[in-house]
Amino acid sequence: MSFVFPSFRPRFPWLSGDLQTVANFLRPPSRELAPHSSERLLVDLADGTGDRLVCTVDRPATPKAATPLTILIHGLTGSQESLYIYTMARRVLDDGGRVLRINLRGAGPSRATCAGQYYAGRSQDFRALLARLPGVLTKDGLRAVGYSLGGAMLLKYLGEEGGAAPLAAAASVCAPIDLSVTCRNMRRPRNAIYHRHILGLMKIEATAEGAVLTAAERAAILGSRSVWDYDEVFIAPRHGFAGAEDYYERCKPLRFMGGIRVPTLVIGAMDDPWIPGALYRDYDWAANAALVPLLPEQGGHVGFHGAGSRQPWSDSAIMRFFDHG
Repeated sequence: MSFVFPSFRPRFPWLSGDLQTVANFLRPPSRELAPHSSERLLVDLADGTGDRLVCTVDRPATPKAATPLTILIHGLTGSQESLYIYTMARRVLDDGGRVLRINLRGAGPSRATCAGQYYAGRSQDFRALLARLPGVLTKDGLRAVGYSLGGAMLLKYLGEEGGAAPLAAAASVCAPIDLSVTCRNMRRPRNAIYHRHILGLMKIEATAEGAVLTAAERAAILGSRSVWDYDEVFIAPRHGFAGAEDYYERCKPLRFMGGIRVPTLVIGAMDDPWIPGALYRDYDWAANAALVPLLPEQGGHVGFHGAGSRQPWSDSAIMRFFDHG
């Protein structure tokens, strides 16, 4: 399929990949969704753990008939409250569509209702969520957008399901399609500030009230000196992987993207300081017609603060794809 998207030009002063990445922290957009309305939804994962995902359903003030529900999946240490989730939610709501903002297992409000912890390969949780959504939400169809780690989980799920996935369309934004390469990139000296910040948030999230951990697991988490360490001593052993590299290899989206059959927009910036642009440049996009790559030279990591609009360029590109796909 062929789409024409407007080119991306960064908005001053966010002229580098790093500035694009931190723009929301330095100048946060509004979390206001009025006049639209919201309500809480609890989804039981029904896997014997008792874990339930806390989600928020946002309903437009002026609904557009027969518009699919848009599910938004946050990234590492994110939640339904992440600023990039709010900007996309507002964009969909203003267009008359409903939104489901989810909190992955152990993230944000789901920490209090989940003993377990999400990770990039835990696509079974997304599968369980889709199976247990009430029919009143799914009757007009489904589409999904995943950001960073959430994008990796979504791509993995889509590849596993192939043509059986119950989604009309999907999009990923700055997904780490090779987990090992991304982890090594994050440990480079130039990314030390990012890495230290994210690792600190991961430790807080994983040990917050509601998490069920052994004393050894808690000590391992708090003693981790890198994201790789955290995955090596906590995520991998807890979820049946031989180690961090085994987890990365078995769960990286690159292993699954060839099986995707749902029309999927894949957005990545070549100046993303976290995800090496070469991973996207070197992928054989022509081998799978369901995948539509959109790879501007600039945009940072989940940034895309473009000239001429306060709305992230990626939000507008996704809506164009959904509307004309």
